[in-house]
Amino acid sequence: MHDPERNENRLRGTYEFPYEFHDIDSDHPRYVMSYHWHVEFEIIRILTGSFVVTLDEKTYRAQAGDVIFIHSGVLHSGIPEDNCTYQCIVFDLNSLLRGSTVITPYLQKIFQHEVIVYNHLTSLQQDAVRAADDIFEAFREHKDGYELTVIGQFYHFFGIIFGNHYYLESITRKRRDYRRVVQLKQVVDYIEKNYARQISLSDIAGAVSMSPRYFCRFFSEMTHQSPMDYLNRQRIEQACFQLAATDDSITEVAYKCGFNDLSYFIRTFRKYKGVTPGRYKKGGAVAGSIL
Repeated sequence: MHDPERNENRLRGTYEFPYEFHDIDSDHPRYVMSYHWHVEFEIIRILTGSFVVTLDEKTYRAQAGDVIFIHSGVLHSGIPEDNCTYQCIVFDLNSLLRGSTVITPYLQKIFQHEVIVYNHLTSLQQDAVRAADDIFEAFREHKDGYELTVIGQFYHFFGIIFGNHYYLESITRKRRDYRRVVQLKQVVDYIEKNYARQISLSDIAGAVSMSPRYFCRFFSEMTHQSPMDYLNRQRIEQACFQLAATDDSITEVAYKCGFNDLSYFIRTFRKYKGVTPGRYKKGGAVAGSIL
């Protein structure tokens, strides 16, 4: 289970091997990837179904076999569809800079946003996808020496990226676009810190000094959902974790996640998860992290 702060800054893996692997299916209590960001980079492999991922203000629909590359500091979320299963690796690019002075100039360009690796890698970049697949398979098989394979394949992956120019250069971000992303991050933080209590649309809009009417339009443009829909989704995701990881009753979980009406909680839970909280709890979903 990841830390409630959406600006996640905890250690990934270990200091010597800062790579964190997650294997996600529909039974996972964090199946839907909520908005968050972190200083590390991340790659996601879609195994089955489709995955709608939003990176700052851009949305991509990734299909089985595709790979998503997420740069440091990018606000991102993901909604699985069509019985999607997927895997994530969150990694510290600094660890790859220790290799040699020949490698450093290339990776520094990614660090410093001089180049932006394609966010959505498909069959059009099949060689890069295959290299990413080898990284994920090394984690999945977890054989002796898999760390060597992971590090080596990451170098291979970035070699393909640069060798085939699978990146954009000199991206200038409009001041307005940057401000909007910062505001959305503030909203995400506010909801994450306050979802357990009764908060109104006016409260959320006030967190970024907007009128409720303007804020609804802004939030919809940025996330393609209403603020209250997002709030309820966050509450249900938190409820899923608590149902899977604690012995709390359904009523206790409902109140802890900001629902004062048990019937409304059950209806809302069924809306987003397709089952009642009671059936979900009996299913014994395994707690874990999605980052």
